[in-house]
Amino acid sequence: MENVKQKEAGAFAAMQKAFGYTNKLAAPKLTKIVVSVGTGTLMKKDRHKNDFVVDRLAKITGQKPVVKSAKQSVSSFKIRAGDPIGVMVTLRGERMYSFLDKLIDIALPRTKDFRGIDDKIVDAMGNATMSVKEHSIFPEAAEEELKDVFGMGITMVTTAKSRPEAVAFFNLLGLPFKKD
Repeated sequence: MENVKQKEAGAFAAMQKAFGYTNKLAAPKLTKIVVSVGTGTLMKKDRHKNDFVVDRLAKITGQKPVVKSAKQSVSSFKIRAGDPIGVMVTLRGERMYSFLDKLIDIALPRTKDFRGIDDKIVDAMGNATMSVKEHSIFPEAAEEELKDVFGMGITMVTTAKSRPEAVAFFNLLGLPFKKD
């Protein structure tokens, strides 16, 4: 079975026909994947939830996440500057490709009633941002700890210059878009 890194390397020929590239470096490439979990005021109430989210995200991505803090105070949300409000991981290189393989081949098919991803997740700058409602679709999530389920946002950053170019690139990588 072909992995995402091999698909990306072989995507040039198909992209060259569709978009008329003359140089291999003009073809889009995946630069990074950012996985983020917003925890909000949950971290203030129970520090163990913070450790749980950090631990699970580290197991899912294979890299230690960074706890992000609020940049300024927002009184209506009872948040002070410096309060922890989220956790994020930036994946590059081999970890990025292995995470994307796991997402496409294992996690997304395990999603309840999965019929594909809408292609509206791709923005005008060529990046795709999707949300996962439950972290438990990943095989690293322990079955006995399903009482603490959290969602995450996944952003895939590419060098694509336009939306149609990025949609074609993600199709070649094997991202399961909905068939209209």
